Amino acid sequence: MINLLGIDFEEWYHPELIQPHLKGNNNKPQIVNGIDKILDWLRKNETFATFFVVGEILQTRPDILDKIVENGHGIAFHSMHHKRLDNTTRADFRKEVQEFARITNNRSKGFRAPTFSLNHRTNWALDVLEENNYLYDSSIVPAETRLYGIPDAQTKPYKISSHKINQNDPNAKMLEFPLMITRFFGKKIPAGGGFYLRFLPLTTIENAVKQYESENKPATFYIHSWELTPEHMPRVALPLVDRFITYHNLDKAMSKMDNLIKKFKFTSFEKYINTTN
Repeated sequence: MINLLGIDFEEWYHPELIQPHLKGNNNKPQIVNGIDKILDWLRKNETFATFFVVGEILQTRPDILDKIVENGHGIAFHSMHHKRLDNTTRADFRKEVQEFARITNNRSKGFRAPTFSLNHRTNWALDVLEENNYLYDSSIVPAETRLYGIPDAQTKPYKISSHKINQNDPNAKMLEFPLMITRFFGKKIPAGGGFYLRFLPLTTIENAVKQYESENKPATFYIHSWELTPEHMPRVALPLVDRFITYHNLDKAMSKMDNLIKKFKFTSFEKYINTTN
């Protein structure tokens, strides 16, 4: 069974919990300096991934797009400025999609909403993506959390539309790849990356992947660029809970993900779609 790996390529100042605590607008990019480390790690593990990139990074560093594509990885859209869909408008989102198409030469066919903010109020984003010939989305987390989640969404890939974001719509054109979840002490929680990769025991995550594989569905994973390159991640003063979510076990994320891609087979969304169609 082949699983899916997405790398949310964003800067240290993009995460939602950090943004309210930034001082001034002179935030110097740091995470971009880790691109070669990430690509080398994937190459050594003979693994392909899809990079969900925040567009403004490519406006100043177009070489990053070239490096990703030249190494055989996919490129996908993670908004232009890492702003939640709840805090944008349909018209502005359409402009962002078109701008990302311009700077990537129409390479992107996939989207992930910042902080998984695709929900029943922001379902219009799917219509915009469909208008722009997008093939897939990976913004749905089928569990409830403090910041996001659609707990009644199905867990295997399905056809998604603005009319039906949580279950298969046979008339839809776009595919949804929901993030992997598991049960932890009886509660349904995310298990496919980010904070939960850093927080949960590795055996819990491995068992979740095995469970997905036994049900013949891909485990969809994500990891942030700043989790793979913590040496480039400045520490911002945050409230206690937000600090825990953002920085807990940050130095262990790479080794845990490394264990997973050595134990299980992962590929990019584009290669997965091409081999399963």
